[in-house]
Amino acid sequence: MANEHLKIRITNGNAIAMGPGKADLLEAIDACGSISSAARQMQMSYRRAWELVDVMNKCFNQPVVTSSPGGQHGGGAQLTEFGHFILKSYRDLIAKAHLAIELELNQILSNLNQPE
Repeated sequence: MANEHLKIRITNGNAIAMGPGKADLLEAIDACGSISSAARQMQMSYRRAWELVDVMNKCFNQPVVTSSPGGQHGGGAQLTEFGHFILKSYRDLIAKAHLAIELELNQILSNLNQPE
């Protein structure tokens, strides 16, 4: 499928503001309610997940994720309304891009050698 062969990343200076991994992380945070649970689900370290969230929050003009510290009652993280908007916009952009390039991408992919 084309999704496996084409990756679209949105940069902000030298930072990647949004890409397929960050979008997946946002969906996992939304589903799990915490960065640590999302990181476990995605088989990445909490530190790496936190760093990705921090980059996204710094790249955009408002936060995509807010979090509260853990403790006796537990912490958590959630996508902001803006975070939901950015995630949906990115997923819509990917879907539209794949529709626009499907023919040409399939022509290229059909002529690739099989990896060894």
